[in-house]
Amino acid sequence: MNIPLIQFLEVTRAFGAQQVLKGINLSIFHGEILAVIGKSGTGKSVLLKHIIGLIHPDSGQILINGEPMDTLSAEKRTRFRKELSYMFQENALFDFMTIYDNIALPLVENSAYPRDRIKPKVMTRIAQLGLSGDEKKYPAQLSGGMRKRVALARALVTDPSVVLFDEPTAGLDPVRKRKVHSMIIEYQKKFGFTAVVVSHDIPEIFNVAQRIAMLDNGLIRFE
Repeated sequence: MNIPLIQFLEVTRAFGAQQVLKGINLSIFHGEILAVIGKSGTGKSVLLKHIIGLIHPDSGQILINGEPMDTLSAEKRTRFRKELSYMFQENALFDFMTIYDNIALPLVENSAYPRDRIKPKVMTRIAQLGLSGDEKKYPAQLSGGMRKRVALARALVTDPSVVLFDEPTAGLDPVRKRKVHSMIIEYQKKFGFTAVVVSHDIPEIFNVAQRIAMLDNGLIRFE
């Protein structure tokens, strides 16, 4: 039996009187690209924040490798969070930092990561994502598509096993959207991470994902 990497079981979540998730059931399997689609405001980003642990369910359970997240030992919970990476909708790059420093940030903030390994790791990711020669530039000096690459390089610099993409093509024209989608496919194949992509790019996202889940009115309507 293939145990899901992450599993939502009847998960509910409300904010005040607004019931956003109304009993979510969803499985995310190792090594797949899963797209969660739906209209704006349906709770797609809320779903991602439950995986990260920024939000906790009002009821129901989230399982990690078959174990309830809320009963995981502190060691297992920390290990799982270290395996996660998040690519924000608006890239969340720091304008006052160079491309190199933006990508290096997760490693710099990790006090346990050896200082002498930071530069080689960052420069490797810069080369892999076609950013060589841009490391001393600032985000404002790059195109929208290049900034997406920087955000992805930062998401991948920690060697995550799971990458969460929150509307990765928001604000891009159709040509750049296709490039970002191609980038997700290419690097998921190269690095083998599990990807969860929140998107409303229909039908384009069908070319990216191996599986689709539609979130509507607080429920997964179909997979």
